[in-house]
Amino acid sequence: MNQPNTYKRHRFPPEIIQYTVWLYHRFNLSHRDIEDLMSQRGIEVSYEAIRLWCNKFGPQFARRLRRNHQGYGDTFFIDEVFVKIQGKQYYLWRAVDQDGEVVDVFLQKRRDGKAAKRFFKRLLKKHRGEPRKIVTDKLGSYGVAHRELIPEVIHDTTQYANNRCELSHEPTRVRERGMRKFKSMEQAQRFLNAHAAVYNLFNLGRHLVSAENYRYFRLRAFASWEKAVAI
Repeated sequence: MNQPNTYKRHRFPPEIIQYTVWLYHRFNLSHRDIEDLMSQRGIEVSYEAIRLWCNKFGPQFARRLRRNHQGYGDTFFIDEVFVKIQGKQYYLWRAVDQDGEVVDVFLQKRRDGKAAKRFFKRLLKKHRGEPRKIVTDKLGSYGVAHRELIPEVIHDTTQYANNRCELSHEPTRVRERGMRKFKSMEQAQRFLNAHAAVYNLFNLGRHLVSAENYRYFRLRAFASWEKAVAI
């Protein structure tokens, strides 16, 4: 079987590249951790090669996964947290739907009205239309974006209503600590885009379904992954 053009000029087989990229974005592992895991299987590949694979193929795989995504719910929970990169403070904007699917993550230098509108425009483009409802905290920037872009959409700012999105930041914080902080704004955005796409694919609600159903959903997720990486 001919290898896809995507993997031309790479010394290692596509299966190894795909597997290392999946490990990195699916689990809290460093490039050096993955190097050790591969070595235990008799595959000697440097952590630098793995880093380059993740940087190159992670965004490609993420785009394909998003292209095949079945769509998001009609309610967006939106929140922002600060992220420090090279001593400077940035704001990571995140939106998740009612099922916990990450609709978008976007790193910006500010959290004012302009930044909120920029993020809302990205959300509308990804959702291909307006959601029925958005849930945010009481930050004034959200009110500005809501009034100017989607005034007909329900806007809920009730206390505790946005806990779902606030909790969704935790996986990012875990990875940020494991990576010993992000090295640049570009590197952080690239990783977070890919991480969100892989997270959505394997966000199977294990605690909500039977073991049999979970195994079925997991098989479907793996099939979707294989389709995305084989193109």
